[in-house]
Amino acid sequence: MQRRHFLALMGTAPWLALPAWAHEGHEAAPTPQKGKPGRPELAAAAAFGPDGRLHAVRKEGAYLVVQTSTDLGLHWSAPLRVNAQPEAIAADGDSQPKLIVTPGGDVLVSWTKPLTKPYTGEIRLARLAAGGARFEAPITVHQDRAEITHRFQNMICDAQGRVLVVWIDKRDLEAARLRKQPYAGAALYMAVSENGGRSFLPERKLADNSCECCRIALARHPDGRIGVFWRQIFDGERDHALLFIAPDGRVSPIQRATQDHWKLEACPHHGPALTVSTAGELHATWFTQKDGSARVFAGVLDGAGGPPKVQRPMGQSAQVQADLVASDVGVALVWKEFDGERTRLRAQLNPHADAPATLELDSTHGASDQPRALVLAGKPYAFWHLAEGGLRVYPLCAV
Repeated sequence: MQRRHFLALMGTAPWLALPAWAHEGHEAAPTPQKGKPGRPELAAAAAFGPDGRLHAVRKEGAYLVVQTSTDLGLHWSAPLRVNAQPEAIAADGDSQPKLIVTPGGDVLVSWTKPLTKPYTGEIRLARLAAGGARFEAPITVHQDRAEITHRFQNMICDAQGRVLVVWIDKRDLEAARLRKQPYAGAALYMAVSENGGRSFLPERKLADNSCECCRIALARHPDGRIGVFWRQIFDGERDHALLFIAPDGRVSPIQRATQDHWKLEACPHHGPALTVSTAGELHATWFTQKDGSARVFAGVLDGAGGPPKVQRPMGQSAQVQADLVASDVGVALVWKEFDGERTRLRAQLNPHADAPATLELDSTHGASDQPRALVLAGKPYAFWHLAEGGLRVYPLCAV
């Protein structure tokens, strides 16, 4: 993208991208001007447990709190603090707390804790044992304690019950700087817990030259592999990459998963989503510039290094945030977009079928988080956190 086009994009939607030197300033909410409130930090996550209960995490001051619903979001329990001691917590945009429930019913919450130096952080995790009354003390996932970038984490539980946490890390960039060698972007690192999140094995690098500030998508394949889908720097082009982590820990070679050839000396702060159907198809959403327009696209990835099998634009503008999930009734796609007056929550089932119907779920004049797609007993749901309305759940098919 030429610089004048980049600045034009900034002028129309300033949250979409920041100049290269500002990659890392995105994590914390902006400092409010005197007399003006700061931007609400609404980033939330949710997951159903094996018993059907829905658990959701959100930020409340210097704490993360978890609430539980037994009736699909109609009523919520009192907030339970994740961290007993207050600490800095990133909960805005692509820097989000994450929540998973293990097959045994343990609730795990991970987040990025900003550190003293600008743009630094560490990955934190706390565990609530099944049936427990309070979260255990948080731990830092990685052994590297340098005050550098460890941020934009995601986590998943594999078929064997191991917990995988993946994040963006700049230790290799810092090492290259000391050697006075070039290094593009950041890197992807992973740590694995074999005891349900109580502790983690030493971290390992998955990839060099990742984009610096886009969230990472993780999904479990029916064959037991974990798919990792993220924005990567390919000779200056910020397209997306894909790799798989096998049940025995082996990591596949990196594949270029999108072929949009977006040349950009900046990070768009807009990461992808990934889900795998029961047939093994890789369904994804991603933000990119294609044919001169910056948009969110939905598609089916090739999975073998070729261009996407399907790729189509979503919504009517660049201001779209999307997620998707595989279910027994097909892939469910949820997204929010601003229509000039309101932010609207929409969904489609089997979005790549001929003329899929669009469901109008909700709308708001206020601030809202990115929507999440969830599945319970094979049926899909949308989850949305609104400044005016709180935590909401929407069935996407007949319950």
